[in-house]
Amino acid sequence: MAAVAGGRRAGRARRRSRGKKEDDDDGEEEGGPGIEAVLRRLREARDDLLSSGFWAASAGAVRAPLGAEPPARCVCYGLGRFGRCPIARYQLAFLLLLLDELRVPPARCALFDPAFSEREAAALRALGLCLLPENEEGKHGIEGAATLFYMVHCGKALYNNLLWSNWSPAALSKLVIIGNSFRGIEERLLSRILERDYSYIAKVLKGVEEVALPSHPRYLDTFNDTSVHWFPLDKLQELSPEVWDFVEEPMYRDCEDLEIIRKGEE
Repeated sequence: MAAVAGGRRAGRARRRSRGKKEDDDDGEEEGGPGIEAVLRRLREARDDLLSSGFWAASAGAVRAPLGAEPPARCVCYGLGRFGRCPIARYQLAFLLLLLDELRVPPARCALFDPAFSEREAAALRALGLCLLPENEEGKHGIEGAATLFYMVHCGKALYNNLLWSNWSPAALSKLVIIGNSFRGIEERLLSRILERDYSYIAKVLKGVEEVALPSHPRYLDTFNDTSVHWFPLDKLQELSPEVWDFVEEPMYRDCEDLEIIRKGEE
């Protein structure tokens, strides 16, 4: 957060129209405001999160599942046009506060969204953050490193792909996901659709713990339906061995509303 303090389709699964009011004073149509203006607005968003008390309440919810092994790195998908959209900007400000809180260096936080403009990408680099070189469709293996995934308002397929890419008790126990409530997904989808299209979410429901971020009247659209998820090793080991035997890559052939941008469709 030093640079700020001083100065939902694959990778992107959020629906653009959902609560995405854009600023009126974006400047040029291409890329929106300049880098300095973006950083200034991020500072303002951060200060607002701090003064509202929302960050203080949320930080406790995030720290709770981390235990003795804080994340070594962070991956962020689907942030959106934070240079133009206040909701995306507040979500980025929250992420930067989170990195400070968990002492994750910005250089160990990688982001991807095909919607990023060149100026937004430059602003992220100015903050010391990294950009993933390609659309992973959420298929990011942690390779043994405790990892925080920040995926606010991303589509169900992105979470499902992430689980598939780390489908073992050892790997999942090192994941923390901040994103759409898995319990909410279960409640909103018909069970046959959940099991057919998002089978890895369906299979892990008995092995996940989650706690919702606190509700705040200023940020109802920004962090609605957002929970912190973690996967205790003892709960994962209680699942049937057959759960871990099925490792087929999700294809979504019959899925009518995929909510992600596939690789090559950016």
